Amino acid sequence: MQQKIQQALHQISQVVLGKEDKIKQALCCMFSNGHLLIEDLPGMGKTTLAHALSRVFGLSYQRIQFTSDLLPADVLGVSVYSQKSERFEFHQGPIFSQLLLADEINRSTPKTQSALLEAMEEGQVTVDGSTRQLPAPFFVIATQNPSTQTGTFPLPESQLDRFLMCIELGYPDPRFERVLLKQGDARALIDNLSVCISPSELQDMQEQIKLVQTSDKLLDYIQRLIAFSRAPQRFNYGLSPRGALGLIACAKTWAFMDSRSYVVPEDVQAVLPSVVKHRLQSGINASEAGAAQSLLAEVAVV
Repeated sequence: MQQKIQQALHQISQVVLGKEDKIKQALCCMFSNGHLLIEDLPGMGKTTLAHALSRVFGLSYQRIQFTSDLLPADVLGVSVYSQKSERFEFHQGPIFSQLLLADEINRSTPKTQSALLEAMEEGQVTVDGSTRQLPAPFFVIATQNPSTQTGTFPLPESQLDRFLMCIELGYPDPRFERVLLKQGDARALIDNLSVCISPSELQDMQEQIKLVQTSDKLLDYIQRLIAFSRAPQRFNYGLSPRGALGLIACAKTWAFMDSRSYVVPEDVQAVLPSVVKHRLQSGINASEAGAAQSLLAEVAVV
């Protein structure tokens, strides 16, 4: 399996240049059966990464461009009256796919954003009083523009907490940017990507990851991190039990990706920033943009 993971990492690196560490974080999120939030400026490769992930896993893929006039029915689907059958028939929305890209999710209103809550938590949607199961595996990858940009609506804490991990791609290294400038837009290469890990293999890996061991001492370490995040005056909100479970799940996955059957503190530290950065808000000088990041660095060495 590790060979297939490396193959997937290599293929995605051909279209998202110079971001192997971020790609590995994204793979970790999917192996952990979680949803991924990608925050960054427009044009940084967020959509390209999501599309490439769907290709290497062989997942059915749908993309929704979130805008201020998007309605929940545009995401979930709608019941339409059929004169032929003389009854309402449900037409599935794009959420009925294995990988849904919610592009620029914070450009839609809170009402539309909330249409994803049930799907992300329970793998199902309820429309017109009927509950419908989503395909398995099911992932949401959402991209988000900086909140300082025009026409954005901040995601509520309840929705942020449903994303297992949050990453930023950042500007490319000058070496890789030169390659990009020479070869042109790498999105044209996505169609050449092959399936490295099938959906059934992905689900098998998710079951294997659950068997990765965590010692009592490691759990003590994680509990100290959780308690630190909940200390008064440090953050407005501490890490929730869902976030704590997510941290353990990602640490197990990181160990599995490193061919180990047990978790070490370095695994926890490797995934910690991506798991907690969108869940914690600084309670100390919250107006200072770098406050939360400096506190995260402090948490990592507790």
